[in-house]
Amino acid sequence: MDLIDGIIFAANYLGSTQLLSDKTPSKNVRMMQAQEAVSRIKAPEGEAQPMTEVDLFISTQRIKVLNADSQETMMDHPLRTISYIADIGNIVVLMARRRMPRPDSMDSVEASDPAEDEKQRQYKMICHVFESEDAQLIAQSIGQAFSVAYQEFLRANGINPEDLSQKEYSDLLNTQDMYNDDLIHFSKSENCKDIYIEKQKGEILGVVIVESGWGSILPTVIIANMMHAGPSEKSGRLNIGDQIMSINGTSLVGLPLSTCQTIIKGLKNQSRIKLNIVRCPPVTTVLIRRPDLRYQLGFSVQNGIICSLMRGGIAERGGVRVGHRIIEINGQSVVATPHEKIVHILSNAVGEIHMKTMPAAMYRLLTAQEQPVYI
Repeated sequence: MDLIDGIIFAANYLGSTQLLSDKTPSKNVRMMQAQEAVSRIKAPEGEAQPMTEVDLFISTQRIKVLNADSQETMMDHPLRTISYIADIGNIVVLMARRRMPRPDSMDSVEASDPAEDEKQRQYKMICHVFESEDAQLIAQSIGQAFSVAYQEFLRANGINPEDLSQKEYSDLLNTQDMYNDDLIHFSKSENCKDIYIEKQKGEILGVVIVESGWGSILPTVIIANMMHAGPSEKSGRLNIGDQIMSINGTSLVGLPLSTCQTIIKGLKNQSRIKLNIVRCPPVTTVLIRRPDLRYQLGFSVQNGIICSLMRGGIAERGGVRVGHRIIEINGQSVVATPHEKIVHILSNAVGEIHMKTMPAAMYRLLTAQEQPVYI
């Protein structure tokens, strides 16, 4: 509902640049285009970066950029024209597509040349570059806006999004270059459940939640621990690893961990709580297909924990998630393996690379390295 009305983020506008692009570039190409836009606009190290304080207005209809002081509209893009949104650290790149105008000479003989026809199918990509502490949240919110807009479109045409068939989900899966089974898992009704927890007013829910990890198809929070004899454990309906999609009708998808914790803490005085969850095992199965060593894996590891991930790379498509600890590589446990050896194994692995991972925070709880703080 917030996205339908519109939400606002504070940001610094660094500048815009224009790129030529095919109509439907791959994720890898889009990410390279975003990085090129940043390199064009970012001031060289040591030089002052020109910037304007702005408000980014995001809704299911459009994305507007307003001058923070005067509130004058600097840019206004209908949502359907947005081709890609990239968050790189604290930088957000907003990419809007415009069809290049066809020249007046299109009726001439020269215009029928195949190379010229191909050129006409190119688009101008307008890349706006912003800096914000909420870069990742901005990107997630725009992603959610597309999702909500699509559901509203279906409803406007008399289609209930919840009535989409398994075949349609399968067709969607086939159009995505995804190697892990997240989309299938999340689309199966038997994995999605509404759970009701009864508790005393003033009593906490008795769970520990952690982030599912950047790179998840639906980023949300995971139940990492349950308080012994607490309401959640006593219900017998929740498991460690379950992902909470919504609680009392409030979606947690794309929200920061601290916000999700605040929402759950705010339910302390309620006696009946409804959770919509997706049954997930605590361990995530990852499959990376790497044809040869020339292909970068697209993620970095520090002491067994995945700390960065290239959007659109083979690792993201395979199910790798930031903040997860690697438990196993190709059937071999790496829990007690030194950092250098893990890097060596991954650097030299080709073909199908099978990994098992889990949120590092959950791993620390399960191995008693940290004490749980229940909410």
